[in-house]
Amino acid sequence: MFNNQSIIEILTVVPTVLLGLTVHEYAHARTALAFGDDTALRQGRVSLNPLVHLDVVGTLCLIFAHFGWAKPVMVNKANLHPPRLGDIMVSLAGPLSNLLMAIAFCLLFRLAAVVPLGDSPVRDAVLKMLLAGISINVVLFVFNLIPLYPLDGHHILRNQLPLSQQPGFMQWQMKFGQPLLMALVLIPRFVDMPIDPIGIAYNWSMYAVVHLLL
Repeated sequence: MFNNQSIIEILTVVPTVLLGLTVHEYAHARTALAFGDDTALRQGRVSLNPLVHLDVVGTLCLIFAHFGWAKPVMVNKANLHPPRLGDIMVSLAGPLSNLLMAIAFCLLFRLAAVVPLGDSPVRDAVLKMLLAGISINVVLFVFNLIPLYPLDGHHILRNQLPLSQQPGFMQWQMKFGQPLLMALVLIPRFVDMPIDPIGIAYNWSMYAVVHLLL
């Protein structure tokens, strides 16, 4: 059962989740268009409308389980010019947009924290929403850079390899990438592990963003 506190927490998290996922996918689509591929444009994905990007299950997972996804932006690499640089930049655009969003939320939090509004429920809710914005966007930044299929990180890593090695790399990713990713995400949640790689990467990134800006 949800109590009033949990409902308030969900209401402060949902807008930041929607914004983080929307900006992430928009950045992919807009960067692909900038490098010459209009596939996402023709599919209506060069948009800041959350409805064209969101996957219901992925959004709920991000809200409640702190990992999730949106509908992937389709990119035709053959249309990108130059192809390798274009593919790298399209892949990087999503995570980097979330890093910039986390920085923006940090700056807004710093501003809101010094505004003399006194202690009020509205001020507390705004600060909680801004903190959620920092956290969610750092999660999206770190999670999507993991070099496993289907995340952005595997595209970036593939493009660092010689062309002769890329087909074999992709075969390996298609076979093992997703199971390994699910293991990395789920096992630390159900097994007492001394090391949680994703958790460590998140904590380091969160510390760096917050420490430098706050």
